[in-house]
Amino acid sequence: MPTPPDTSKTLKLERYNNYLRKIHSTKLITASSKLLFRASLLIALILILFFTINYPPLSDTPHHVPPHHRLHHHSLLSTSLFSAGGGAAWEKQVRLSSTPRRTNGFSVLVTGAAGFVGSHCSLALKKRGDGVLGLDNFNNYYDPSLKRARQNLLSKHQVFIVEGDLNDGPLLTKLFDVVPFTHVLHLAAQAGVRYAMQNPQSYISSNIAGFVNLLEVAKAANPQPSIVWASSSSVYGLNTENPFSERDRTDQPASLYAATKKAGEEIAHTYNHIYGLSLTGLRFFTVYGPWGRPDMAYFFFTKDILQGKSIDIYKTHDQKEVARDFTYIDDVVKGCLGALDTAEKSTGSGGKKKGAAQLRVYNLGNTSPVPVGRLVSILEGLLSTKAKKHVITMPRNGDVPFTHANVTLAFKDFGYKPTTDLSTGLRKFVKWYISYYGIQSKTRKESQATGESG
Repeated sequence: MPTPPDTSKTLKLERYNNYLRKIHSTKLITASSKLLFRASLLIALILILFFTINYPPLSDTPHHVPPHHRLHHHSLLSTSLFSAGGGAAWEKQVRLSSTPRRTNGFSVLVTGAAGFVGSHCSLALKKRGDGVLGLDNFNNYYDPSLKRARQNLLSKHQVFIVEGDLNDGPLLTKLFDVVPFTHVLHLAAQAGVRYAMQNPQSYISSNIAGFVNLLEVAKAANPQPSIVWASSSSVYGLNTENPFSERDRTDQPASLYAATKKAGEEIAHTYNHIYGLSLTGLRFFTVYGPWGRPDMAYFFFTKDILQGKSIDIYKTHDQKEVARDFTYIDDVVKGCLGALDTAEKSTGSGGKKKGAAQLRVYNLGNTSPVPVGRLVSILEGLLSTKAKKHVITMPRNGDVPFTHANVTLAFKDFGYKPTTDLSTGLRKFVKWYISYYGIQSKTRKESQATGESG
């Protein structure tokens, strides 16, 4: 009888293989668990970092921290991850907003689009059929809720605002990659003369570094856009010639704000000369009107008069009245659009100049300086309320006592002609202010009281 085959070795080998498979399976599960845990931990840390940077708890903000240290609340992390990397849906919004509807219409990048002048210009461009894409960092130099309200208004007219900073090079490059902009209307800037004494670095970062960053991206674009940008009447500084002409001296700035705007004009000259960028600078003279800036005198005068608070009326050191060439927003918008319409094409391509390019600077003012005391009198009449005036000597904080624009050049080149006097403009502003803040006018209150008592 034959001996049965010995299967013990085979069984041992099979058991050993099963043992090895169990060990490998256990190791694989353990490794997978560790990897999943680490990935979850990393994602959690990123989310915590993002929400900590971008949404700090209001109750934990120390009161002793100066406001300017919290000025720019959006980081490059949020910009890069949640704007530039927004994917197909984000790119579709960007393209849709910047595509013109009219024949030969412009495709315009408006920086500072949620700002006062920026929102008005964006709306005007969109209404006439141009493509408009906004860019704004929504900083808290003044109440960001006003900027958000302007954003909502623009959104209703199909203007999309990308939330980001001028100093975010990758974001700007991404925008120029997605859209071949024909024009840039550069209005983003750190505004205000007095605030520069509290936070000088914000002016350098925005008005100089931010402008250079924009020009760097624009010079490398193909095609290069034509650029119209906001300078300021402040560049005239200690100039004593009246009215202020573009031919007058601008090398004696009286404030850091003015110095950064003058630096911008020199930087514009450089990029025009080296890279063939078409650049037009606009020197605004005290722009006012609906949706205006709360840090401007006409705005906070209105607020303080309605609240029964005292307002400071400045006089010069030789006891003369301070006067401003107040310019209504609609007139400034016409000037901005006129500058865009007459801007010649840039001559460079991919950062290389191919010929001489256009370089211009214009005053956009009202040509009729008005004493601040007269401004207050008009507001008193419109608000049916007497102001509590506190007349003081102007502090040495960089403000100039008098501004007066000569707009002959702008009229000659693109028909700029302001048509709104201060009384008319302030009436429109007060109407908007009362509506926006839901304030019942004193006249209406009195008439209602009379009606109730009768």
